[in-house]
Amino acid sequence: MGDLFLSPKPIRSSFDPRAEIVLFHGDVNEFITQIPDSSVSLIVTSPPYNLGKEYENRVAIGEYLKAQAQVIAHLYRVLREDGSICWQVGNFVENGEVYPLDILYYPIFKELGLKLRNRIIWRFGHGLHASKRFSGRYETILWFTKSDRYVFNLNAVRVPAKYPGKRHYKGPKRGKPSGNPLGKNPSDVWEVVVRDWEEAFWDIPNVKANHPEKTIHPCQFPIELVERCVLALTNEGDWVFDPYMGVGSALVAAIMHNRRAMGCEVVAEYVEIARQRLVAYFNGTLRYRPMGKPVYQPTGGEKIAQIPREWKETPQARLLEGKDKYR
Repeated sequence: MGDLFLSPKPIRSSFDPRAEIVLFHGDVNEFITQIPDSSVSLIVTSPPYNLGKEYENRVAIGEYLKAQAQVIAHLYRVLREDGSICWQVGNFVENGEVYPLDILYYPIFKELGLKLRNRIIWRFGHGLHASKRFSGRYETILWFTKSDRYVFNLNAVRVPAKYPGKRHYKGPKRGKPSGNPLGKNPSDVWEVVVRDWEEAFWDIPNVKANHPEKTIHPCQFPIELVERCVLALTNEGDWVFDPYMGVGSALVAAIMHNRRAMGCEVVAEYVEIARQRLVAYFNGTLRYRPMGKPVYQPTGGEKIAQIPREWKETPQARLLEGKDKYR
């Protein structure tokens, strides 16, 4: 459940440099003309994947990337010199062949002079099951900066060290703690597991049927995923912009941490849901998964975690139990 009641902030429908929140109903190419040069600290989004969803127009991959390149050029204009772009994508699949979108996007950003700082892996445990290839369970975030002088608040996203008692074994600091009292750098492949963030993957549950943040949007990403980008790559009062905001997860994440937020979306119903979610956050009724909450691990005692009775006498089941006499 959300926080206690907070003072609501006005939500504007067009850009205003004095605004705290902007929800624009329309195309990014129309909205971005309202935004001044070098004014946005963080652009974070998950663009349409050209997968033929209800809200997408499926086109050839080359045409898709060409259109996206035009959008990214406009985004470059509004990005501050110390700003960052976090571009979260998965794979485009056609006729059973996988096209890794992060690789296809990379040259578009490089042609503008942007610098890749990390290729972050977001791992999730559940998703669609494939039958002719391994099931996909990760997506990537390309983190680019506009210059070598960029905001990076590592202390805001440090994670508990696995061995905080580790000490220097030689040199002038011999015998003194070798780590940082605030925790360790979480690396570019993060996993939230049973306790804290002590492993190396961003293992954040994707938004499916039982997720507390689930709305009608078919490809919604979790607030927690954006929170870490917001905390590390912006300061309070900075603008965070999602050019394909969907139902507003990125905007909620920004507002939670005292940043200003704006986004645009072509589907009117999604814009309204984004508005409702922001209002719910301010009045304390927004349902969301807190950042750093451990991913649920089954104990084995749950009925759904047990081997079905019908499977127990199959050769496969005996093999898994180490009882197959023919092995």
